[in-house]
Amino acid sequence: MSAIRLLVLGAVRQHGRAHGYQVRNDLEYWGAHEWSTAKPGSIYHALKQMAKQGLLHEHEVAPSTAGGPPRTEYEITDRGVEEYLRLVREALTAYDQKMDVKSAAIGFIVDLPRAEAVGLLQERIRRIEEWRSAVTEHYVPEQGPAQLGHIGEIMNLWVHTADAEAEWTRGLIARIEGGAYTFAGEGEPFVGVLADGQENPYATGERHPEDAR
Repeated sequence: MSAIRLLVLGAVRQHGRAHGYQVRNDLEYWGAHEWSTAKPGSIYHALKQMAKQGLLHEHEVAPSTAGGPPRTEYEITDRGVEEYLRLVREALTAYDQKMDVKSAAIGFIVDLPRAEAVGLLQERIRRIEEWRSAVTEHYVPEQGPAQLGHIGEIMNLWVHTADAEAEWTRGLIARIEGGAYTFAGEGEPFVGVLADGQENPYATGERHPEDAR
């Protein structure tokens, strides 16, 4: 799964309608350019591709008073919402996702009902434990990594990473079950996007030809 697809759909959905530069600005505000492949070129490419695929609808709007070409605003379609939620659910349960995909899914977890989020995270733990059981058929952590020479350090890293992620996931489940955060259907959601014209303290300032579109 590509994190950029999930990030762009999520950003557009939070705005309702957004032009490309707003999406880019939000992703930089979230720091996604640091922990994912969300660079300007990939963001604008993803917007155009998903519009062609029917996941986003393009609206051409009047140019700004400063002049320039008409801007294109994007709005997520019903198909886009289905794809977006599918990606969130898949990323929350699949243990073998890359860190950027997992991070994006956690950022959008509150778009799901609370009970469903808990259920998906519990499934994540089940898959981690299943994976760990398969690994420890051949590698016994209690005997230390040296049992396989220095190659055992690879297995040691994998098992420690899995254990840490399972522990973190259990903590998140406990916080969610304890009432943390506002999930879908529970009231006003957390506002995680920049208002139109709001200065972004984390903007890279990197110029891109598509910024004006």
